[in-house]
Amino acid sequence: MEMNARYTSFVAVGDSFTEGMSDALPDGSYRGWADLLAARLAAAARPPSGEPAAAPGFRYANLAVRGKLIGQIADEQCGPAAAMGADLVTLVGGLNDVLRPKCEVDQVCARFEDAAGQLAKGGGQLVLMRSPGRQGPVLERFRPRMERLFARIDEVAARHGAVVVDLYGSRALSDPRLWADDRLHLNAEGHRRVAEAVWQALGLAAESDWDAPLPAAAPPGWGARRAADLRFAREHLVPWTVRRLTGRSSGDGRPAKRPELLPYED
Repeated sequence: MEMNARYTSFVAVGDSFTEGMSDALPDGSYRGWADLLAARLAAAARPPSGEPAAAPGFRYANLAVRGKLIGQIADEQCGPAAAMGADLVTLVGGLNDVLRPKCEVDQVCARFEDAAGQLAKGGGQLVLMRSPGRQGPVLERFRPRMERLFARIDEVAARHGAVVVDLYGSRALSDPRLWADDRLHLNAEGHRRVAEAVWQALGLAAESDWDAPLPAAAPPGWGARRAADLRFAREHLVPWTVRRLTGRSSGDGRPAKRPELLPYED
């Protein structure tokens, strides 16, 4: 498929990053970069005023579910996504695996390769991502695992003619100010920048510099940092640890946010 094409259908697969956490809407649901990208692609696919609309119009599905490991994404999402035959498909996954205390990185890479291979059979333009990392000790601890996964992603992309969006190398997306209080997910501005990054990677006209650094600001004081650390531990770290110890996931029993490839409406 040629770049800078007019896309008429888009399916996204993955985990919480693609589901849209933590770009919260007033009703408590999540929007996220994939929804933002779908809205822009839908607008671009509309015929000029006065021309007849092409049926069925732009269609969008989002099969992502928070907490999913790459094996679950490959087994549960990729087959249905490929069968939809969309002309654009995105895959982001594997970070939930490599951030776990015990992880066989080679196995994660193999399952990612399997997932991408399934999606490539659908015939659409495949988009993969090197996921962003928040500055701090967690990133430094898991950086070697992440970089091994990202190296395999580059190899897989070359094999399938996929586009790779390098968010990991971003200057701006490592800034903690673009991350939610849980320190695991981007906030609304972070998701907006990811949508713009994918948009530009598809060869579409830039609206903004998605990697522009945030304005300089004085760091919070010691007291504010300690208060934030305590709030993070109470509201996010402890529940996450309990789920890990009990073998549960935040996505257990949760359906995909948009399981069918249906016409998109703002």
